[in-house]
Amino acid sequence: MITSVDQMNSVHKVDTSENIFDMNYFSWNVRCILIAAGFLFYFTVFILSHGLCLVLSVTYCTLPAKEKVFWNLAVTRGVFGIQSMVAGLWALLKDSELHADKILGQRNWCWFNILIAIGFFMLENAALHGSNAIFKTFDVALAVHHFFAISGFATNLIWDNIGHYLPMMILLLEMSTPFTCISWILLKAGFSHILLWKLNQWLMIHLFHCRMILTYHIWWVCWQNLEMIKLHVPVPQAVLFFSGLFLLTFIINPHWKRKKTMQLFNPVDWNFAKENSKRANGEMKILKKTI
Repeated sequence: MITSVDQMNSVHKVDTSENIFDMNYFSWNVRCILIAAGFLFYFTVFILSHGLCLVLSVTYCTLPAKEKVFWNLAVTRGVFGIQSMVAGLWALLKDSELHADKILGQRNWCWFNILIAIGFFMLENAALHGSNAIFKTFDVALAVHHFFAISGFATNLIWDNIGHYLPMMILLLEMSTPFTCISWILLKAGFSHILLWKLNQWLMIHLFHCRMILTYHIWWVCWQNLEMIKLHVPVPQAVLFFSGLFLLTFIINPHWKRKKTMQLFNPVDWNFAKENSKRANGEMKILKKTI
């Protein structure tokens, strides 16, 4: 026999499960909490990656500090890429309300992902500029990429009446990130000759083609809704969005696709090729002196 207390508990459970994303996303308190949660979650992934790799990976222990930071960032980006891919595919294939209004349509689950993404991008920028200061380096291309990532998503907080379909499509561009992570780690571990690395590289190159197709889709959506964009999207936000989209479409995606294709036939760590060459030359000089 079902009592009234049991019925109330069951109703409460249903309400909780259905309203997991049901928060007031226009409250700055909620926004700050979720941004901080995103930052702390991915920082925890970074720290866990460091701890586990110290125990499990001989290769990791032999790397210079700068490459260890890059390794852990690669793992963190890979986890974020999985979250972004799930969110982006859901928006592209399943959410009919977003498709009904691609410029102004908003969803609570999209707000959740946008705020968590801002937290992740804050971590990425902190790690980038912190490592640049510590190791006295500066990667202009990466700095520009990270600037557009965090500032583009931050505009959704400033002009919060704009829809979520396009931000979710931008997140879907992270579809290649988990495979980039696997590629780099296997390469550093000396497994670029095995079938798994080559299959992962082929899949990653294919996903870079998909990224390019997705950017064309974004341009098409913007073209189809140009009057709505002129009417509702503020000029600063539009300038930032289309500038970043232009860079992605015509410079970043083609450049990365070309490098990953070259890497398939010539497995080289492009990120630290100069540093590794200098280190090797220094070791050779020391060896010659000792001989």
